[in-house]
Amino acid sequence: MRNLRFRSAATATTTALVAALALTACGQSDAVGAASKPDTTTASTASTASTSTPKDEATEKPQDSTGENAQTASNNNSSSSNKANSKGSSSNKGADKPSDKSNARTTCTGDNTKVTVTNVTRPINHLLVTATNTGSKNCDAYYAPLLGFDDAQSVTQINEDSQPQAVVTLSPGQSAYASIALGGGDGSPTTAAYKLSVSFSGRDNQGSVGSVANLTLPKGTKTNNDTSVSYWQATMADALTW
Repeated sequence: MRNLRFRSAATATTTALVAALALTACGQSDAVGAASKPDTTTASTASTASTSTPKDEATEKPQDSTGENAQTASNNNSSSSNKANSKGSSSNKGADKPSDKSNARTTCTGDNTKVTVTNVTRPINHLLVTATNTGSKNCDAYYAPLLGFDDAQSVTQINEDSQPQAVVTLSPGQSAYASIALGGGDGSPTTAAYKLSVSFSGRDNQGSVGSVANLTLPKGTKTNNDTSVSYWQATMADALTW
């Protein structure tokens, strides 16, 4: 009976010890599980942080890229505008040169013209003076040629009725004309003449300007006191009407 009681007591003790160990093991397991939870949360947080970082960078990069593109476009537009202005400025300068050249002018003189004197059949008792622009600029033939026959002390009188509506302007190579009425009015020329000096009037009509053209008159030329000369005309026909 004692052995049975002792065995029962031992069995009960053993059962209690196993139960205690089981409880201890459960407690440790729960503790371990509880301890692992913060790690899971930390990993989750770290994962979220890691995921959010690329999003922020992806958001910022397009903004930086857009800003660079905008600056580049602005610089390109500015450069294009400067080139256009430069070209426009070049185009305006290219347009000014022909205008300046066409407006460049001077006074016709013996220095920039070739002067000749010829006999004509109609009208009778007339000579024709021709002045051709040999310069590189337009020249203006003002008023009438100033003529001197041989050793005359004064210039030949001018036919004021022949004054044109505008001053005759000669481009390089063009000519102006003036007629000499040797007999004057109704008279006949009686005085033989051999030489003729031709001078040009200035714009102010206060005497001659430039060099004098000295010419030899056609053979048999005669003059009288009424000999006169017309204003410079743009055509030979206009000159020979006087």
